[in-house]
Amino acid sequence: MTASKDIDQWVTPEQLEVWRLFIRAQSRVMRRLEADLLAHHDLPLAWYDVLVRLLEADGRRLRMSELADRVMLSPSGLTRLVDRMVDERLLERTQAERDGRGFYAVLTDAGFERLREASGTHLRSVHDYVVGRFDDAELATLAELLRRIEP
Repeated sequence: MTASKDIDQWVTPEQLEVWRLFIRAQSRVMRRLEADLLAHHDLPLAWYDVLVRLLEADGRRLRMSELADRVMLSPSGLTRLVDRMVDERLLERTQAERDGRGFYAVLTDAGFERLREASGTHLRSVHDYVVGRFDDAELATLAELLRRIEP
């Protein structure tokens, strides 16, 4: 059997179309969310995500490695992003008490305020671009389907 014949058995053209629709929708939504945050608050979407994750964390802080996992960035990518956010005084970096090698990213009051200012825009955009396009039953089904993809 040739490689292309094997591949044809893995994914049908209809299934591949579903995959492409999924990727295209995700990409468009992310671009729109980013554009709205930048236009109204000069805040990149990745920064917004970091601020939210820290707000949700105990003590408004997370170890850098845990934060990288939560925002789905590589450790080096997160380090560069956090450095820029520290320069803007949205975050502080503190050394872990028990582990001299580890660091925490900590949400500052300025970061909290910036998040508070941007949250309305972000949530309105999430509603407009995604959740507002489905009724409650459709959202429940969509959530159930997407949970199957989680590891």
